[in-house]
Amino acid sequence: MTALTLKNVNKSFGEVHVLKDINIDIEDGEFVVFVGPSGCGKSTLLRVIAGLEDASSGEVRIGDDLVNTTPPSKRGIAMVFQSYALYPHLNVRKNMTLALKQEKQSKEVIEERVAEASRMLNLEDYLDRYPSELSGGQRQRVAIGRAIVRHPRLFLFDEPLSNLDAALRMNTRIEIANLHAQLSASMIYVTHDQTEAMTLADKIVVLRDGRVEQVGSPMELYNNPANKFVAGFLGSPAMNFMPAHLFGEGGDHVVGIRPEDLKVGDEGTLKAKVKHVEELGGDTNVVADLDGTSLTVRMFGQFPVRTGDTIALTAPEDRRYRFDAEGQRLTA
Repeated sequence: MTALTLKNVNKSFGEVHVLKDINIDIEDGEFVVFVGPSGCGKSTLLRVIAGLEDASSGEVRIGDDLVNTTPPSKRGIAMVFQSYALYPHLNVRKNMTLALKQEKQSKEVIEERVAEASRMLNLEDYLDRYPSELSGGQRQRVAIGRAIVRHPRLFLFDEPLSNLDAALRMNTRIEIANLHAQLSASMIYVTHDQTEAMTLADKIVVLRDGRVEQVGSPMELYNNPANKFVAGFLGSPAMNFMPAHLFGEGGDHVVGIRPEDLKVGDEGTLKAKVKHVEELGGDTNVVADLDGTSLTVRMFGQFPVRTGDTIALTAPEDRRYRFDAEGQRLTA
């Protein structure tokens, strides 16, 4: 069954056209990530799904129900925000039960759902604490727990990890992935962080300037990007783009190759001068100049490369991507 259908959805604020003919299907149980740069429309799209903004045209269906005119509280969705949005004067238990009391759920149902969510999120020992007594990661877990207890048809996450430090982001990312596996629920997650998108998603929707650029699994998009934008957005370090003539190819197209696919060795025919070296322990990233084009080489392990060195590179034919002058992928 389809959990969400967006059909020709548009959104304008005055004369500014923010969302442009969005068509997306999300199946039951899928974890779908909307990703793209700031200003691409991903948060606006999430707000349209939630009913916090009205679509200017098109259809929004949750399950079989057309919900364009349905208020947020009646859509069967639960939303987790970047800012946690917890009530400071209520303890964890009361923050999690408030919506259920407003729905006039029985005391037994409320207790059962809070116990279930607390167990999933390891919050049993914090139910009597107030938000000011919690860490950022714990507050975010409470916000997620408040969503879980509602048993929604659709979970919506709006950049929920942005306020956390790197270590907490990774831990909470794992918790969200485990939570999805336990609940088998449909989830939509908005982020500008492509690492979050790649590690969490069953399906990624890449957005740019209010349009859908490509939809697919993380590895589909990584290995078979439809265009230069998707190729450059997914992957860290980002894909290198170089003029075709550097490879002895004619035409005005651009050749893309991922940093990990460039090989360093004496047999390499591409001579590049090292500009910067990032020694990360497990990896070494080398930024080099190749005939006026800057590129990044990712090597696994530790290498004695220094700024000013000249390195010889090989770009395997089967690892090259080619894009035309408009940025579209050339497959022939």
